[in-house]
Amino acid sequence: MSIIILGIESSCDDTSASIVKDGFLLSNIVSGQQVHEIYGGVIPELASRAHQQNIIPTVDMAVKQSGIGLSEISAVAFTRGPGLMGSLLVGVSFAKGFSLARGCKMIDVNHLQGHVLSCFINESDNQPPSFPFLCLLVSGGHTQLIKVTDHLEMEIIGQSIDDAAGEAFDKCAKLMGLPYPGGPHIDALAKLGNANAFRFNKPRIEGLNFSFSGLKTSFLYFLQDQLRHDPLFIENNKADLCASLQNTIVEILVEKSFLALNQTKIKQITLAGGVSANSSLRSAMQAKIGSKGYKVYLPAIKYTTDNAAMIATTGYFKYLQNQFAQQNIVPLARL
Repeated sequence: MSIIILGIESSCDDTSASIVKDGFLLSNIVSGQQVHEIYGGVIPELASRAHQQNIIPTVDMAVKQSGIGLSEISAVAFTRGPGLMGSLLVGVSFAKGFSLARGCKMIDVNHLQGHVLSCFINESDNQPPSFPFLCLLVSGGHTQLIKVTDHLEMEIIGQSIDDAAGEAFDKCAKLMGLPYPGGPHIDALAKLGNANAFRFNKPRIEGLNFSFSGLKTSFLYFLQDQLRHDPLFIENNKADLCASLQNTIVEILVEKSFLALNQTKIKQITLAGGVSANSSLRSAMQAKIGSKGYKVYLPAIKYTTDNAAMIATTGYFKYLQNQFAQQNIVPLARL
C-alpha cells in the first residue's frame, strides 16, 4: 500500500502544501505574502492572518494537482517549529483538524530538519548524497554546519553565535535602501559590481562557529563615514558595495565549510536554506570546494526557500520510522 504524505509549511510568511507519494513528489504549492514588503520585514500578525486565508486554497490546489484523493492520504506532516508562533499555530491547527476529519496520522517536522533534507526531494532523476554528509544551512534566521549520518540523525557542529548570514544580507541591504528581502537584490546588483572595490573585515571566530553581527556593524560605520563626505556615496557605489559585501559573506561561509570537511574527513556537502540560492555562494562552493575533490550538492532554487515539499519528504522518512504526533502537540517558536 502506498504511503502518501500531505505536507504543510507555515513557519513564516509562505503558506505551502505538498503531496509526496512513496517518497516521490507529486505537487508543491507555495503562496507568498507581499504585504510585508512595504514594512521592510515580516510582520507576525499580518503573516498569521494571511496564513488563515491561504491555507485551505493552497492545500486544495496541491491535492488537485497531485491527482490523489483525500481518502488516500496516509498522514499529514506539518512544521512544528521553529518559526513565528501565530503562523505555526495556523499550520498545526489545520493539521489537527485534517487528521481528525480524515482519520489519518500526524507527523511533526522540525523546519530546519526539513531544509537539510531538501536534497532528498524526489521529482525526477536527482541523485541525493550518501551518508554521511555535511550540510551548510544558511537562511534568514540560521547559519549552521550540520553533520548528517542518516535521514533523521543530525548533529550541529557549528552555528552563528549572533546574526545569521541571511540577516546580515537583509540588514545591510536596508542600510543601502534596497527592498525587502534584501538578499536577492544584493545578489543581482553584485553581478554589476567589483567584488574587490571595498574590503570589509571578517570576524575571527575560532572553530566552526560563525558571526555576522560585527560585519553588519562595521558596514554601517563605513557607510556613515563615507556619507559624511559624499551624500551620494551609496547611490554612486551601490553595485560595488553589494559585490564587496557579498564576497565577504561568501568567503566566510566557504572557509568554514572547508574547515568542517577537513575536520570531519567527510567528502560530501550540501547547501540548504534561502541563502543557498545566492549565485555567488553556489559558484564559490563549486569552484573552491568542489575543485578540491569534494562533492558539492546544490538544491534546486525553488526548494531553497520555505516549501512544503521538504516537510512532506521529511514526514515520509518519519512515517517509515513510525514517528507520529498526538493531538495534544503544540507548536514551538524555538526548537
